Amino acid sequence: MSETSAEKKSLITPTFIFAWLVNFAQFSVFYLLVTIMALYAVEQFQASDTAGGFASSAFVVGATIARLFSGYIVDAVGRKRSLVVSLIVVTIAMALYFPAQSLPLLFGVRILHGLGYAVASTAVMAVAQSVIPDHRRAEGTGYFALGTTLATAFGPAAGLAIVHSAGYNSVFVVALTLTVVALCLGLIVKAPAHETRSVTFSLGNIMHPGVAPFGVFILFVGVAYTGIITYLNGYSADAGLEKGASYFFLTYALVSLVLRFVLGKVQDRRGDNIIIYSSLVFFIAGLCVLAAAAADWQVVLAGALVGIGYGSILPAGQAIAVRLVPVHEMGAGISTFFLLLDVGIGFGPILLGQIISATSFSTMYWLLAGLMAVAAVVYFFVHGRKDVARGDVRYE
Repeated sequence: MSETSAEKKSLITPTFIFAWLVNFAQFSVFYLLVTIMALYAVEQFQASDTAGGFASSAFVVGATIARLFSGYIVDAVGRKRSLVVSLIVVTIAMALYFPAQSLPLLFGVRILHGLGYAVASTAVMAVAQSVIPDHRRAEGTGYFALGTTLATAFGPAAGLAIVHSAGYNSVFVVALTLTVVALCLGLIVKAPAHETRSVTFSLGNIMHPGVAPFGVFILFVGVAYTGIITYLNGYSADAGLEKGASYFFLTYALVSLVLRFVLGKVQDRRGDNIIIYSSLVFFIAGLCVLAAAAADWQVVLAGALVGIGYGSILPAGQAIAVRLVPVHEMGAGISTFFLLLDVGIGFGPILLGQIISATSFSTMYWLLAGLMAVAAVVYFFVHGRKDVARGDVRYE
């Protein structure tokens, strides 16, 4: 207990660093594979475009299923134990990409990978959050989320570069190596002692009532962001803005990276509202610029605005979700947050695809900007009216 208490006095501890590295490796593998998976299925197995798309999204199917139980698993089994076991599952799944020489087998591997990934991502965030002092919760969450931001920039570019220079098997080798490194780090990371409690499985483990209302806001945010990650390439090709689109996520990552060192401290000192509302304004501005873009530089500008907007909402929202639950229910709170985010990102494209078919890419982005204005109202009613959101309460 004395070691745990000592760790909590500072923000950057060995536990935090190891958890950060595991998180970075996990998300790097995700982005390495999601970028190339649809094309891999088409080229290797002569899959249709629809089947190739499912080869990519099957991962999300597995992850969404696991989110229903990941919070319960982490709270009942323990953060360290659930992290190690889930990383073993991810390592096995990663190794199975090599012998998966048919489309049905590839689908199965992707689903298994998603199952392990969802539990591991919940567990590793719970480990990191357990050693972040509460009065520096947003700051620490922002630093932790840097791993995700860097993976967003590194993963897709590395995946495409490796495929073009060395082929798909080389991507799998790199991804497996990162996964094994993550497992080794998971084995040595120290989570706080005496964390495991007797937990009865219930609906609250799937959808924590303390986080679910705020999660509705996050679901709306996820729908808006999926309109970018799913349809930006199609939109840019249709509008002749491919060059601008190629720099969109690089700009997004750079802006998000810089802001992570500042906004967490502001949120801890002045409350949640100043971050969430200002980020929504920038997110809406980015969507509007994207909807009206007629030149490549405007797409790049949209990337910067979305980086300030969505890139700031995500870590701020994670910090809020953790503060809304007791420490021993942290796993359920984190999994609820990510479950609703995944629902928005995973199922949003179905609705948005219909909107595009009936109207246009540009109209879809205008509508998403309107959706974020609605999300601001939702946020006000589910969280923004609280004293802590306004900064009237300080965490000690």
